[in-house]
Amino acid sequence: MKKVRIAIVGCGCISGIYLKNLTTVFSDTVEVAAVCDLIPERALEAQKQYNIPKAVFTDEEIMNDPEIEMVLNLTTPDQHKFVNMMALKAGKHAYCEKPLACTRTDGEEQVNYAKEHGLLLGGAPDTYLGGGIQTCRKLIDDGWIGTPVAASASMLCRGHESWHPDPEFYYKPGAGPMFDMGPYYLTALVNLLGRVKSVSGSARITFPQRVITSEKKYGQVIDVEVPTHIAGILNFESGAIGTLVTSFDTYNDIQAAFTVYGSRGTLRVPDPNTFGGPVRILLPGSREWKDVPVVYGYTENSRGLGVKDFCKCIREGGIPRSSCEQTFHVLDLMCAFHEASDAGRVVELASPYTRKPALPLE
Repeated sequence: MKKVRIAIVGCGCISGIYLKNLTTVFSDTVEVAAVCDLIPERALEAQKQYNIPKAVFTDEEIMNDPEIEMVLNLTTPDQHKFVNMMALKAGKHAYCEKPLACTRTDGEEQVNYAKEHGLLLGGAPDTYLGGGIQTCRKLIDDGWIGTPVAASASMLCRGHESWHPDPEFYYKPGAGPMFDMGPYYLTALVNLLGRVKSVSGSARITFPQRVITSEKKYGQVIDVEVPTHIAGILNFESGAIGTLVTSFDTYNDIQAAFTVYGSRGTLRVPDPNTFGGPVRILLPGSREWKDVPVVYGYTENSRGLGVKDFCKCIREGGIPRSSCEQTFHVLDLMCAFHEASDAGRVVELASPYTRKPALPLE
């Protein structure tokens, strides 16, 4: 298969693992032909470290390059729609970091344009393609826990201002714990249990301001613009009921918890922000959780796995697993949680979603 020539726009913190994997593990499918960042030093450093042919400093130069077939958009959430639409209007496929957009309207505009012009659009997270959650998917599909009845998941931490060098955007529209971490949990949930038909929820801004304690911007004050504690209920088309809590307001001994309850057993799902295990199952008649061997590959940090699948579909046809149908359904869910809280009612979802088959065992 001829490699797909891509450009990476945005050379911030998350770009390192993408560059590492796309230039090594997934280089049979992907060729990183250019990197772009508005801060020239970032683009030049990425070019040097990963031996990329070209470093540029404006989006326009990427969009005008006829050899670039796809844009990997690693900008901040408030720029996702802008960069994705630039790429699509330049006739290029677009794959972006989560979320697809900051609003449902901005997501719909991208999805409609891509479909009308025969272009592929999709995005992160791709952690659900890792060995841990794919093993859970196989266990559920093979009936190990019977019919899924319910699921509970939580992401509990005290915020990112203590460690992230530039934490301001985590408290602006398009971020907060739901838009920042929620995509990992929601993407895993819909892959395991299917489409969500309605949600309800409550959300609040607990602390209107945050003080940065990481070294680069120590002492600076952040005004919080988005809810930082969200509790939601998901009603799946299958009949299963899910609960999800995402928080930047809490102290807890573990950040991630994820459990699926079935009619014949219970499954503990690994942290959906990771690609690996552990996977544990509790079956009737037993009081002890049993570890389940992870039977799929990609258990290390394999960000870019979704890009590989996306590029394969560019060459061979088909719908990527991390398609815009999936990323938009997740965006629809996140928006609906906030709307449900504001209106004090159940919000029905209109976005379609059909689960892709589990990955084949190699």
